[in-house]
Amino acid sequence: MTLAGRRVVIVGGTSGMGLATVRAAAAQGAEVVAAGRRPVKDRKPVVGVRQVRLDVTDEAAVRALSDGLGRVDHLFVSASPGAPGPFLEQDLAAARTFLDGKLLGTWTAARYAAPHMPPGGSITFVTGVAVVRPPGNAAMVTAAFAAVEALSRALALELGPVRVNTIRPGYTDSEMWSGLTEAARDDLRRRVAASMPAGRMGTPEDIAHAALFLMTSRQTTGAVLEVSGGESLVDALEAR
Repeated sequence: MTLAGRRVVIVGGTSGMGLATVRAAAAQGAEVVAAGRRPVKDRKPVVGVRQVRLDVTDEAAVRALSDGLGRVDHLFVSASPGAPGPFLEQDLAAARTFLDGKLLGTWTAARYAAPHMPPGGSITFVTGVAVVRPPGNAAMVTAAFAAVEALSRALALELGPVRVNTIRPGYTDSEMWSGLTEAARDDLRRRVAASMPAGRMGTPEDIAHAALFLMTSRQTTGAVLEVSGGESLVDALEAR
């Protein structure tokens, strides 16, 4: 199957995994809508891509975008707004930011796109290996990711024949590490590569490749596709 002529909406499509998926889908001839919080004027244009500013926690805005687009063949949601932190340093309001941003933001994007999707369309969520290997000081990240994976399985049943799947990335060399110095980032790449069975740190393009597979695989639904280089199989604490 091909994405040529299909409308692909990517929420979180302004950086990292989302942007890589925007570029990959556009390269296949899809009509791509890249939605995210980053102002449109601050983004690099991508040929054939419509850029939209969207806060996934704004239900009215998400609904207006979906209703305005009409048909949505494929939806990809990687946005993760919120403020994770150590359990004993958060209050309820802080804890809710990641649940609202990741879990309910994902829910909102799917809720308002689904009525516009044809049979055989797809929804793809993004979580992380934290679901099975919880990192320190990120309890709400683990909880939200696990909830998103449960949501995807439930929606695969409820929305079929629209297909719903989740990608579970591991260490990915994306903008999330931009706060490190280049030397520290190179060291992270080295330690991750030494720890992983695949012998390398993942890239946003690896996630984009998986996303396009799930969009075009007509027999895949309710699945969690781990794209981690084998992170869940080994003791990767030395790379953290």
